[in-house]
Order: sequence, then structure tokens, then C-alpha cells
Amino acid sequence: MIKPFQAGAGEGTLLEVRVVPGAKRSGITGTDDGRLRVRVQAPPVEGKANLALLNLLARELGMKKNRLKLVSGGRSRNKTVLLKGVKPALARAMIQTVLERE
Repeated sequence: MIKPFQAGAGEGTLLEVRVVPGAKRSGITGTDDGRLRVRVQAPPVEGKANLALLNLLARELGMKKNRLKLVSGGRSRNKTVLLKGVKPALARAMIQTVLERE
């Protein structure tokens, strides 16, 4: 679910996510096959679900939106999000905190 990422001068953490678009309520609901399971109300049209995913993750993880980037899965339910400048251990702790709240 969480992988270290290094490229050039930047580093961060890759987070694998399974998105359920068009949900009744948005939220992080657990894990699914090693991926963080996230429900978003936005429909999977014109990138609306992708934008909703990044906004939700930024809010739940307490990060600025510009520190998250969708790196793969733009047209898939399985996506990979880069958490810029976040080490894997910190990412694990942040996600664990969110999962315990749910």
C-alpha cells in the first residue's frame, strides 16, 4: 500500500488507492487488497472523481493539495498517488490515524 519514492531532487511516498466513485458519502473506508479504499461522491466523468480523491486525501491526511499528485490510474479505479515530501513511516502513521477514526 505504501512505497518509498525517489526521483531527482524530490522524494515522497507512493500510496496505492482503490476508488469507488459515485458513492453516497465520501470517505476512507479501509483497505482492499493492500490498497487504501476511498469512496467519493463525484462521478467518474471528466476527472471529477480524481479531483475529489485528491481533495479528500489532502483533507484527511492534513496536507496541502499541491503536495499530492495522481501519478497513475487516471482512468482506473486503482490509482497511485504521490505524497510529496512525506517519508513512508510518516505516511503509514497518518493513514493509521485516519483508519482508526473511521
